[in-house]
Amino acid sequence: MIITNIIGGLGNQMFQYASGRSLSLRTGRSLRLATDQFEAYTLHNGFELQRVFHIEAPLATEAEVRQLLGWQASPALRRLFGRPAMRWLTGNRWGNEPHFQFWPGLAALQGPRYLHGYWHTERYFQEYADQIRADFAFRMEWDAQDEAVRQRMRAQPSASLHVRRGDYTHAKNQGVYALCGLDYYREAIRLLRERVPGVRLFAFSDDPDWVDAHLGTEFGPIETVRHNSGNRSVHDMRLMSQADHHIIANSSFSWWGAWLNPAPDKIVVAPRHWFLNGTDDRDLIPTSWIRV
Repeated sequence: MIITNIIGGLGNQMFQYASGRSLSLRTGRSLRLATDQFEAYTLHNGFELQRVFHIEAPLATEAEVRQLLGWQASPALRRLFGRPAMRWLTGNRWGNEPHFQFWPGLAALQGPRYLHGYWHTERYFQEYADQIRADFAFRMEWDAQDEAVRQRMRAQPSASLHVRRGDYTHAKNQGVYALCGLDYYREAIRLLRERVPGVRLFAFSDDPDWVDAHLGTEFGPIETVRHNSGNRSVHDMRLMSQADHHIIANSSFSWWGAWLNPAPDKIVVAPRHWFLNGTDDRDLIPTSWIRV
């Protein structure tokens, strides 16, 4: 059995699922999702994978986690032993992410495992990309507003453009995450329009007023999609995936919006700097994407 710890926003949950699913497929072992740490997690929209996608992996029971980890099974101890600095204290039933960049040791794991980490690179699941995209088929029906946007995307070459501000502007995050500014979007839009003449931009953001005030005036025409927010924000990820090309923010949300588009000739522009705190993000962006 493979149990993968699920925590964070939807984009993080998708990385954790995809990496656990790939190890499950590689080893032939069943997959379970450990979600009990959401009981003490107040950010974002809670556990979303099964609500949003056609994912069949069941949730791990308390008994299954205890059977795998023994005395280390409590949520508090799993949070403690999940820290990279505590890896040396865990037994051979753990699969702990040692650092942010790609860790080849994950693919070599054998036997029952409890996976703990963020696993932020497609290199963990690229071998099973078709299956992962199939697992991430959206459950929700197309409503009239989303369908109208999709049809406008299909009418001519289109690109999604994501602006994440929100929590990135909070004081506690300002030294961690780079905030994509006008210089980034200016260069990304210039590059994309140079390669795809006539491309139509569709902007998605947690701060649409900022987009209209700063991007719409200088880089227009840009259509800002405003009608999805809160629990409906996942509709924006689905719409992003329908575009031909993508300009993403340093956000796993738009990373997945771009990755779920299976087109081999898509152009994806990503920020060169994801973090400000020195985290090594060399493996975060697929090699075919363009960093500016």
